[in-house]
Amino acid sequence: MPRLLIIHHTPSPFMQAMFEAVVSGATDPDIEGVEVVRRAALAVSPTDVLEADGYLLGTPANLGYMSGALKHAFDVVYYPCLDSTRGRPFGCYLHGNEGTEGAEKGVTAITTGLGWTKAAEYVVVSGKPSKEALEACWELGATVAAQLME
Repeated sequence: MPRLLIIHHTPSPFMQAMFEAVVSGATDPDIEGVEVVRRAALAVSPTDVLEADGYLLGTPANLGYMSGALKHAFDVVYYPCLDSTRGRPFGCYLHGNEGTEGAEKGVTAITTGLGWTKAAEYVVVSGKPSKEALEACWELGATVAAQLME
C-alpha cells in the first residue's frame, strides 16, 4: 500500500487548523489504498522518509525561514534519502504572519536537491486561516494522496 508521510511542525493553533485540514483531505474516504502517516518534524527519521511514497510538509515561517524543526528534519534525512527518494511527489503548507518567501525558497531548494516532484502549489497562509485557506489545505492533502492511489 502506498504511504503518504506528513512531516509537520505544528506549534500554534493556526498551524494545527491547517494540519487538521491537510490530514482530512489526505484521509478522505474517496482516497483509497493510501496509508497516511504523521510525524512531527523533530521525530522524523530517514526510515520514515524511505518507507514513504510521497510527502506533505507543514511549517510556520519563522523570521522569514522555515521552522528550525523542519530544517532539522531535512538535515537528518537529506543524505540517507538523497538517491532513494528522487521523483517522489510532495506538497507543502506554510503559515506566517509576514514574509514567507524565505521559507518557500528554502523548502524549494531542499526538495529540489532531493529530486522530489512538486505535486501541487504550496498553500501559504498569513494570519488566521480563512475558510478558503483551510479548504486549500484540504485540497493539498487530497491532491497529494490521490496521486499515490494504485
